[in-house]
Amino acid sequence: MTMISIQDFKRSLLVSLWFVFLSFPIMVIQVNPTERTVVWRWSNMLYVAVASLLLSLLFRVWLLRQERRQAQRQPSCPSRSSTLPVLLRQRRYRYPLVAAGAAMILTFPLIFSSYQANIMTTALMYIVLGLGLNIVVGLAGLLDLGYVAFYAVGAYSYALLNLHFDLGFWAALPVGGLLAALFGLLLGFPVLRLRGDYLAIVTLGFGEIIRLILENWNAFSQGPSGISNIPRPGFFGLEMSLDQAMTGMYYLMLVLLAGTIFVVRRLQDSRLGRAWVALREDETACQAMGIDKARTKLVAFALGAFWAGLMGVIFAAKTTFVNPASFAFMESAIILSIVVLGGMGSITGVIFGALILILLPEYLRPLSEYRMLAFGAILVAMMIFKPEGLIATSRRVYRFRK
Repeated sequence: MTMISIQDFKRSLLVSLWFVFLSFPIMVIQVNPTERTVVWRWSNMLYVAVASLLLSLLFRVWLLRQERRQAQRQPSCPSRSSTLPVLLRQRRYRYPLVAAGAAMILTFPLIFSSYQANIMTTALMYIVLGLGLNIVVGLAGLLDLGYVAFYAVGAYSYALLNLHFDLGFWAALPVGGLLAALFGLLLGFPVLRLRGDYLAIVTLGFGEIIRLILENWNAFSQGPSGISNIPRPGFFGLEMSLDQAMTGMYYLMLVLLAGTIFVVRRLQDSRLGRAWVALREDETACQAMGIDKARTKLVAFALGAFWAGLMGVIFAAKTTFVNPASFAFMESAIILSIVVLGGMGSITGVIFGALILILLPEYLRPLSEYRMLAFGAILVAMMIFKPEGLIATSRRVYRFRK
């Protein structure tokens, strides 16, 4: 049996005290605004302390066992690391599971309520947004904290074109994507020489500039009031109810998601995709090998912004209302969290990351006031046990015996 040292126990005790400190305002203090009273729930503090201490000790036991297993394991020949489930790597299980998953996806809005279909449509939108940001952050290694700006450009493109020129959804969809790609190029030119934290600060400022312009330029964007009565997409000129329109949006998102996955997958295996990965690993070596660093960065910004622009048009059509408050920094943080949680550069990881980050808060609503606490604890646990993401990109690893 694996024993824990006194030093490890002290560290776990400090972790427990830190969790008690962080959760104290939520778990212990309960304010009743109507009666103007404060209830002190000291028993909750004890529960948090004991639970966090036990979890920390279990985690340290697990780490010790992993270290012993790695020490006992002999170095092997060249191998390929992979985190795909074992069942999907076996042909006899792969095709039935894929067929069952496809049938479930296609019949989802027919089986479940319109509310569930609406949530799933939102999750599909964030998958596409995550795949677009994955090009910039996961493949090219360019930390972009203002990605929501391109999302806003797409949404306002459709809203304003429809308001002033009565342009329909299908005509505005490519226009919104191309305008967002143009803004991606405009952002890319000034930041070609920047990297790391400096690049993150500039892109964060760009996102805030776009939001403030939309919020204060009343003559152009209607200001904080936003633009309402944006028409939903029409399908062959049919008159549809709200539920039918939501179902149509769901299937439209499936088509766009399939196209996005196909294009991003082809880009990863292309010469341009390999140039992005080389740029991410070492810019100096990348440039020394003859790769045009400036053009590679600009293409990454433009392509990532293009998908955000498309989803902005979808968002405006889905909600029929846009205003600057919908494009705050928190949206960029959520999309970046999807990429990091799923696995940098991994398409499958981004899909699972988006489903977790978008669907989990909705399905944790029965926990009421503890919903976000449980959500945060789940994310922390995932990043502790899988720091490289849920599904990391496969890399060849070579080990040599002495």
